[in-house]
Amino acid sequence: MSTSPILALIGNPNAGKSSLFNQLTGMRQKTGNFPGVTVDKKSGTWTVDAQLTATVVDLPGVYSIYPKSLDEQLVTDILANPAHPDYPDVAVVVVDASNLHRNLLLFTQVADLGVPTVLALNMLDVAMKQSKQVNSVRLAMRLGVPVVRINARTGEGIDSLKKAVMGQLEHPTLPGQLFFDPADGEPDLITDTKEHYQLTNNYLALQYIIQHDGFSFLNRSQQVGLDEIIKKHNFSEPTFQANETITRYKRIATVVSEAVTDQRPIGQPTWSQKFDRILLHPVWGYAIFGMVLLLIFQAIFAWAQPFMDAIDTGVAWLNGQLKASLPAGPLTDLLTDGILAGIGGILVFIPQIAFLFLLVALLEESGYMSRVMVIMDRIMRKFGLNGRSVVPLISGVACAVPAIMATRSIGTRRDRLITILVTPLMSCSARLPIYTILIALVVPSQRVIGLFNLQGLALMGLYLLGLVSALLSAYVLKLLLKTKERGFFIMELPTFKLPRWNHVGMTVYDSVRSFVWEAGRVILAISIVLWVLASYGPGNAIEQAETRVRKENATLANDDLQNRIASERLEASYAGHFGHFIEPAIRPLGYDWKIGIALLSSFAAREVFVGTMSTIYSIGSGDDDGENTTIRQRLREERNPDTGQPMYTPALAWSLLVFYVFAMMCMSTLAATQRETKSWKWPAVQLAYMMILAYVSAFATYQLMK
Repeated sequence: MSTSPILALIGNPNAGKSSLFNQLTGMRQKTGNFPGVTVDKKSGTWTVDAQLTATVVDLPGVYSIYPKSLDEQLVTDILANPAHPDYPDVAVVVVDASNLHRNLLLFTQVADLGVPTVLALNMLDVAMKQSKQVNSVRLAMRLGVPVVRINARTGEGIDSLKKAVMGQLEHPTLPGQLFFDPADGEPDLITDTKEHYQLTNNYLALQYIIQHDGFSFLNRSQQVGLDEIIKKHNFSEPTFQANETITRYKRIATVVSEAVTDQRPIGQPTWSQKFDRILLHPVWGYAIFGMVLLLIFQAIFAWAQPFMDAIDTGVAWLNGQLKASLPAGPLTDLLTDGILAGIGGILVFIPQIAFLFLLVALLEESGYMSRVMVIMDRIMRKFGLNGRSVVPLISGVACAVPAIMATRSIGTRRDRLITILVTPLMSCSARLPIYTILIALVVPSQRVIGLFNLQGLALMGLYLLGLVSALLSAYVLKLLLKTKERGFFIMELPTFKLPRWNHVGMTVYDSVRSFVWEAGRVILAISIVLWVLASYGPGNAIEQAETRVRKENATLANDDLQNRIASERLEASYAGHFGHFIEPAIRPLGYDWKIGIALLSSFAAREVFVGTMSTIYSIGSGDDDGENTTIRQRLREERNPDTGQPMYTPALAWSLLVFYVFAMMCMSTLAATQRETKSWKWPAVQLAYMMILAYVSAFATYQLMK
């Protein structure tokens, strides 16, 4: 028995595999890439007993070992290659007990490859609600492997799983015969292949025959040799694979009929199926989804506002206290006007981001999000996207980087590329701080029809604008990128479940922590750099600006004079020079040099825009009372130097909002695109078309509204 065994969790999507992984590993998890490929893997440690700790690898969910996408290919590559570093000593195949007939197809394939296997029966409670009784002992006898009953959501049955895994580690057992033996139909082909690769397993030899072009561990000479063998025996892959599937399901049907007692009247729908008749309806399904979206965006504003006000006021108070208690000087200015102003500009949006992820997590945990993917598939296909594109687009509402990585489940290259290119148009959580602060400036907080908050409607409109633009861009790209490949969307709908509040809480905590930590590091660095650029200038330009203002405005009151001096010092700084340099290009959009500074800094990450504006207006204000003002108050009080009117008019605010809906201002997203496409061509295309779209749309918005 290995002293450091590898345990692979394998199963269909929505079978409960990831829930079991969380139960086994707890917080002892790490993420990374599988060796040689850019597909995420989750791994962790599981203390099997006092002397043995196993590494648990959570493999991507698949329906069979015949791959149709990058993540599915990974599972086959591992199970067919004993030299792979993640090749399992034991495979735990997690199955949905309420749908054994389909789930057992994958199990029989894994077992036929010669991998010691434990079958974990999950969702037995769902099966019982459907009046199905599963006899695990009889099932184990018919399959020839250990079968354990578990509840991946609650952790029930983990002790039995430990015993079964230990048994397979100490004395590996396999079924007495293959569930499907390819040598029955092609004996000479299988024999020649086994001799060519020095194999002992008939079904493994079949995988080499069918998937040899996809296996990354075979060199070209080995592939050529196999090509000759296949040609010699005139092997027809589609016909053989179809016969295999039919044979397996016949044998599975016999096993299920002996092990499962179904007491449900024939044709009687489950309560979940009754709900689906409404949620998947071609009219009511979309209407309900629209209402759910509306409620989410209403809640983001209504529930989060008290918490935001408290954080905003607290940061402003702390800033004022620090300035009053610390000695005046550059370090105090850096701490208050640079670091605290920048970080405070992001912390204020934690409540809204937390509520967004809370509501999305509830939709995912309940099973409703899968229904959304199905009904949206009907729309996606009209724009040339594969139905699987729904998953990355919905994920893009949180963050474009993992959403782009999620495109690996899309089978066709064109559909995957188009999805990668349009996903950043979905409004991610980094845009939320920009949206909310600008909407609060120009959209009144009043109710429509006594129910809907106008600000929430405006926020929902921006998210819908991103979705519509993503679909239209996909349609254009479909016309430009021609292919004969056809994509398919296959998804099994999970049953409705009550949310697991510990999982929901962990999701919200991880999402908020990731947002604050990732954004905070960038904002901290940029705030320090920006404070330096805004506090110092070339030569003695800042000192000259202050001297000039004092001479020209000697009669001004002290507060007005200090404000004028602070503004002129900022304009004479390095940051001011940068802003004035790009001002001619952004002036048609209604932006001044201060906004230009924020635009430049937000190329690192969109959310930096708010922190930058907070820093800029902190430095540009010399009013002592301004120490306790919030960023929203500063923006409201900002004046246009040419007109003397408020700077942030509805025309300017909506121009900025539209700009950030379309603008590609995230280096991490471009890096993710390059990694997934393995070329700098497509990130360049993505950057170019999105920035042109952002500029033209913002220009049109400002010119029409001013």
